[in-house]
Amino acid sequence: MTLTVGFDLDMTLIDSRPGIRACYLALAERTGTYIDADLAVTRLGPPLAEELINWFPAEQVPATADLYREMYPSIAIAATPAMAGAQEAIEAVRAAGGRTMVVTAKYEPNAKLHLAHLGIEPDVVVGDLWAEQKAQALREYGAAVYVGDHLGDVRGARTADALSVAVATGPCSADELRAAGADVVLDDLSAFPGWLDGYRSAAAARA
Repeated sequence: MTLTVGFDLDMTLIDSRPGIRACYLALAERTGTYIDADLAVTRLGPPLAEELINWFPAEQVPATADLYREMYPSIAIAATPAMAGAQEAIEAVRAAGGRTMVVTAKYEPNAKLHLAHLGIEPDVVVGDLWAEQKAQALREYGAAVYVGDHLGDVRGARTADALSVAVATGPCSADELRAAGADVVLDDLSAFPGWLDGYRSAAAARA
């Protein structure tokens, strides 16, 4: 079977804080509603609506989310860099003959824009899934490993019966990720190729 490895996007493959911060500030100006953008980018991971409900009445959230997503490409894409080791992590899976996928809570068209801008080319991109919902896509494509930075990513991996590899590059500490049930915790994706070599060697020895 082909090894399939899934990755989260925000704060796993990309440092989306600068772009999202700029987009929240623009949204605040456009709507006349105060948003603490610096606070908002400390809790990235959950769906957009879960952040907007902190700043807008519930009945305004769907339309505000649509407006944010419309503004996002021209503001956030160019401002967002790749995380350290992101490209190398994708390439390590490909070099091993594996398949890569991105499963993210981000609006899928904007997720694809980020990846294209940075030249990161996973085989599959699935957006609009959060936490346990991510297991839908992970199971569909037979992912054996899911890499993410958030407790929700750990839950998604475990729901899909995939190995949970966590990177401590987002809002959750290494200790929090371990406590949530991550099987492996890395400082960042720079350590992923070495980990993958060990994982494959161990799997081959068991075969």
